Amino acid sequence: MEEYNVEAGSFRDRNGRVFYNNGNVFRGLSAEALKDWKSLSSKKFLPRLIAEKKLIHTVQVDDLQEFGLYMKNRWAGILKHETIPFISYPYEWSFGMLKDAALLQLELLLAALNEDMILKDSSAFNVQWKGSNPVFIDIPSFMNLEPGEPWVGYRQFCEMFLYPLLLQAYKDVPFQPWLRGNIDGIKVEHCRSLISLRDIFRRGVFLHVFIQSKFQEKYGQTKKDVKRDLISIGFNKEMIERNVNNLKKIIHGMNWKRSASEWANYIKSHSYTDHDHEIKKEFVRDIVKSHSWEMVWDIGCNTGTFSRIALENAKYVVAMDADHLAIDQLYKELNADGCTSILPLVVNLADPSPNLGWRGLERKSLHHRGKPDLILCLALIHHMVISANIPLEEFIDWLASLGALIIIEFVTREDPMVKTLLRNKKDNYTDYDTEYFKKCLSNSFRIIRQQVLSSNTRIMFFAESKKNAE
Repeated sequence: MEEYNVEAGSFRDRNGRVFYNNGNVFRGLSAEALKDWKSLSSKKFLPRLIAEKKLIHTVQVDDLQEFGLYMKNRWAGILKHETIPFISYPYEWSFGMLKDAALLQLELLLAALNEDMILKDSSAFNVQWKGSNPVFIDIPSFMNLEPGEPWVGYRQFCEMFLYPLLLQAYKDVPFQPWLRGNIDGIKVEHCRSLISLRDIFRRGVFLHVFIQSKFQEKYGQTKKDVKRDLISIGFNKEMIERNVNNLKKIIHGMNWKRSASEWANYIKSHSYTDHDHEIKKEFVRDIVKSHSWEMVWDIGCNTGTFSRIALENAKYVVAMDADHLAIDQLYKELNADGCTSILPLVVNLADPSPNLGWRGLERKSLHHRGKPDLILCLALIHHMVISANIPLEEFIDWLASLGALIIIEFVTREDPMVKTLLRNKKDNYTDYDTEYFKKCLSNSFRIIRQQVLSSNTRIMFFAESKKNAE
């Protein structure tokens, strides 16, 4: 096993590094991290939480010889992790997803504290998803709890979980742009600047925002040994547990009460008949059943109707939409159903997640995290061209670059939805034309099948990228 690829985003933990080989995920451990792993392996909560699918399934590799001399000499031990089908990031999650990821972190922390261990950090990136099920993946975050040891991950938990949730729930401020703009989270001083006097009395604000900001101002640059001071005043595990349970109550009680959005009520408000909707579903279902798919992207998924159809013959579906509320509703439905094969994400395709972090490699752009073999692009292209001003030809080129088969729906200018988009807007969209669309599609794809819905304003196409055919 001489060839392996190091995960560029795993450098922050100096005691370990993630790498890949033949589709498998491994993690090298330093001598210190190996010691913590052996301690973790002896705890009762580890197998229980793995069995409950809350911790990533992990085993230690016994024979290091197969990894070559470099890997053997660099690491004291190597772990093998279960593979996550599609990596996502907190700035692509809905409110409900970030909330459940936060509660998972707190649950794991309490389980660890109960057996004298602790999580050394609280990064939201330590949680990934198998469909609608959050899974904690950073096994080396568990370490033995020393007497008087504080919860050093508290500040990070606030920055990456509590403050984003608080601003969304209390102020209706979307957290995704903040977390994308700063992958380390929202600083306490920034959160406080958005909090009004009235908000001080909301649950969690006074203690975890106002008091913490004052503490940060006073001790942020201190040269004192804070850990030693905490030991001297009798700081103990029970204090950490009280804080964690307090945070658990606060977050559990948080709700985002927004009730209306462009697509959350799409089933009730779409512009075509029930008959056409059934034809559209059967068109998609026939193609889905014609082949077994490893991964399907449903871009512009809104309520997830077609994501569920795709799952009938696919191993995994990534359901994306720019509408936060629609994705949050879809997540709640999938989570209630226990669905582990549809991953809902808040993604604006006109401004998708780019490469971020150190050297632009720490967090990967959307298409660098895995490409689909089938794409559903239904009732989306008119929004990309007219609402987002993306040239039609460029959008088709982007779809073709993914090398997948596509099911795409073209909504003609005669459709009520297109007329609504063009209302009160200067029509500079000469490229939004049925014949020009067919020409662009034919240049990049081989059209396999097409069908006009009975309204005569929507056309379904099934096509194969010529790049894939090559």
